[in-house]
Amino acid sequence: MARTNQIILLLLGVGLLFRSIIAFWLPPGFDEAYYYIYTQHLDWSYFDHPPLVALTTGLGVWLTGFVSQFTIRLGSLLIYTATLYFLYRATLHLFSARAGILTVAIASTVPIFQLVFGTFTLPDVPLMFFWSLTMWVAAYEFFPEDGFEYRPTYRLAILGLLVGYACLGKYHGFLLGFGLVGFCLTSRQHRVALVSPWALLGLILFIITFSPVLYWNWQHDWVSFRFQSNRSVPDRRYNIVNAFETALFGSAYMFPTFGIPLWWVGLRSSWVTIKSWISAPRLPVVPFLVWVSMPVVLIFTVIGGYQQLLPSWTMPGFLAATPLLGWRASVWEERHPKAVRRWLVGSAIAIASLMLIALLHVTAGIAQKPGNYAIFGGFLTPQKDASVELVDVLQLQRELAASPQMLAALRQADFVFSNRFHLSGHVAMAIAPLTSAPVTCFDKRDVRGFAFWSTADQWVGKTGIYITSNRFQIRENSAAGYAPYFQQFTKLGDVPLRRGGVIIERFHVFQGTTLVKPYPRPAL
Repeated sequence: MARTNQIILLLLGVGLLFRSIIAFWLPPGFDEAYYYIYTQHLDWSYFDHPPLVALTTGLGVWLTGFVSQFTIRLGSLLIYTATLYFLYRATLHLFSARAGILTVAIASTVPIFQLVFGTFTLPDVPLMFFWSLTMWVAAYEFFPEDGFEYRPTYRLAILGLLVGYACLGKYHGFLLGFGLVGFCLTSRQHRVALVSPWALLGLILFIITFSPVLYWNWQHDWVSFRFQSNRSVPDRRYNIVNAFETALFGSAYMFPTFGIPLWWVGLRSSWVTIKSWISAPRLPVVPFLVWVSMPVVLIFTVIGGYQQLLPSWTMPGFLAATPLLGWRASVWEERHPKAVRRWLVGSAIAIASLMLIALLHVTAGIAQKPGNYAIFGGFLTPQKDASVELVDVLQLQRELAASPQMLAALRQADFVFSNRFHLSGHVAMAIAPLTSAPVTCFDKRDVRGFAFWSTADQWVGKTGIYITSNRFQIRENSAAGYAPYFQQFTKLGDVPLRRGGVIIERFHVFQGTTLVKPYPRPAL
């Protein structure tokens, strides 16, 4: 057992170190910068997500007093390490120590798991922490170590609490609760759990835990539920090819050597579970793992046939299915140890290499043409490179601070705004140590949470600083749309951002003196 613990600690430590390198160097993504704004407006819930992402994003900032891509991700780095540990404990109890080790090895290597659950600050991070914790507690509840006939225990109440916390992370948590209920309904020996007083207490604890989101939505006309449900309602004809592409792209994001086996083991185990409804399953833990994983995968894959999905939407189900693949890998390893070792080590080397190459390009421009660090002269111009939209907020901060005129204007401004909700997040991170002026978003189409963090007329009579990127100013002249709302609207200058010694982006800074009328907001 000591040897097993050493291997698990090594896997967790190496994974944490690798993800920390990415977190330190990779500029913040659109959603990440936006979630930083959550930390400036702590509330019971938010327009587009439940509240826990605000706490996980703010953890590193509050601990260090410094705003950067690394500090807003510090919570994710630590929490995913705990997520992997509880995933190991669940697999250890359900199968074996070797299956647990292989599960952690796989979950530590799959690239989209590393990024979405373990590096970026996203609502998926607290969701999967409580998901894996729920799996661990449920494993002990439904499959007691003594092997005797199942009897409901106090753990059912704890499960209600944990599912509530998962829902505070992301609304996907409801599918975790659905899976637990579905498992109990379809398992003869576990149906008694649904009529247990402990289950009733669990339901009460779930409602209490989730009540902050209900309270916030009750105050705001249930806008969060309306927003999320509208994203899953068909707005076009169903296309089976799109659903197939959703599955295909999901496999690619997980890397084919893991994505294809995860699909295979998930579908095969689902078929075994369906057959178990007729006859008792040979291994009852398989239906349990299917119910807490595959509903997410299958439901969102089907939705992909009529609605464009984010790659992360199916991934909670795949991570929850990882113990099934770890178990199967432990069986394969007994027969073909070298093949399994080559599969894991080869995949890990390939994935780490590709991720580091991508990181080097995003941060140093090794494929950029022109660029001081370009390999073989580069081949990708900044104009055709989507990675330039990842804003180096610390470089933007330094450039703003280096301009006496811009720095003075920022410190004198009543508020700062941009024209997209994610750009407002990048701007807020950049100016955090330079000024205490609040940041908002002026956009007639989509202001997200900014609609609840201020009122439309709050800024009337005040002076604002408008900051936007080349994409919106040079191509669209976005500043022209704001000038009529101010008594005076003048450009202070622009701020170049460099990569590989070459300017790849410019941010344009304007000063609007005295807002004379509220800027229109979209209907929610």
